[in-house]
Amino acid sequence: MTTWFITGTSTGFGRLLTEQLLARGDRVAATLRRPGALDDLRERFGDRLWVARLDVTDPDEVREVVDRAFAELGTIDVVVNNAGYGVFASVEEASDEQIERVVDTNLLGSIRVVRAALSHLRAQGSGHVVQVSTAGGQTTYPNFSYYHASKWGIEGFAQTLAAEVAPFGITVTIVEPGATPTGFGSGLDRAPVMEAYDATPAGDVRRALADGGFPLPNDPDKIAAAIVAHVDSGSRVLRLPLGSDTYEDVRGALQARLTEHEAGRDTAYSVVAAS
Repeated sequence: MTTWFITGTSTGFGRLLTEQLLARGDRVAATLRRPGALDDLRERFGDRLWVARLDVTDPDEVREVVDRAFAELGTIDVVVNNAGYGVFASVEEASDEQIERVVDTNLLGSIRVVRAALSHLRAQGSGHVVQVSTAGGQTTYPNFSYYHASKWGIEGFAQTLAAEVAPFGITVTIVEPGATPTGFGSGLDRAPVMEAYDATPAGDVRRALADGGFPLPNDPDKIAAAIVAHVDSGSRVLRLPLGSDTYEDVRGALQARLTEHEAGRDTAYSVVAAS
């Protein structure tokens, strides 16, 4: 039986992972801001579901809950950073409060959970950190600039983390789901629309979301199952792209960046000090 610690389990991938893992006999430490949202699963699965309230923007609460989970459950094999918040607005439209919340939740919140868990994982000599990112951790879409800022940031953190903790037997995986009907879109925070952006790509994406024209090609249950299968496999591959849109959009973004990078070779070498 594998024991998982998962943040953000009230809806979306966190809820689906919790359901699938419990159904196959694993144990889950599920954290969320509204613990009552998992009452139905507690009735079905009993003490294999450990539930705690957790707001990842509260550093003291993160440390207390993570320490308590390890103390009460013993070994925790997998830590899944899934809690997230998204703001849908152009750069100019979003408020300072919205910007701070998306960074505090997606970037700093994930970092807090990892830092709280690391001493326990090192003591075990094993563990797997699964960082839920998005296709938007390597590419970008209009109106998601601050969400991208948090996800590009957490991918850089997780990639560095992977190199640092590998000697302790700890694996890190960055999961990159594409657009999926999990309810995340309807839960996006929004800002007052500025008319100046109506005839720009930001306006085009806003209209596509409003009229249902923004494609959601992926199956959320299959994504959750793929995450579980990846952990089960023991793979040490750092990034796990999930979804046709993730694969194609990230591939295109990487190719474009490499083309630009290679075009700058002469300029890059022109500033090297003479030997």
